[in-house]
Amino acid sequence: MLDRFTAEYNQQRPHRSLPHRATPARLYATMPKALPGPSRDAETHDRVRHDTVDKSGTITLRVHGPLRHIGIGRSHSRTHVILLIQDLEVRVVIAVTGELKRDHRHQPGLPTPEMTRSEPTPRVRILQMS
Repeated sequence: MLDRFTAEYNQQRPHRSLPHRATPARLYATMPKALPGPSRDAETHDRVRHDTVDKSGTITLRVHGPLRHIGIGRSHSRTHVILLIQDLEVRVVIAVTGELKRDHRHQPGLPTPEMTRSEPTPRVRILQMS
């Protein structure tokens, strides 16, 4: 009887405390899992950041020096996300559901938005002297 209760509780019964009245088994299946990775040396930089998507649908994050704006989508504005950062790779996970929303790799050779922004051409007024 205990096995039957456990199966119903975890796999069939929706829970009010979970997002979208999910079952614990469904929520567990969508969460990112720790996987063995390649051997890493002491030069890697790992961090986890909790943030909220802004009203324009982006996350602002400093990656390898300059600030980067990573687009998530306006439909996700004000959504709580978890950023998993390892060196130049950024993964954006929806905090409530565990859904991987964006897998971004920074390209260090590409120009930053600050480098591509053009300055307005100054207008020169020529005065004639008589």
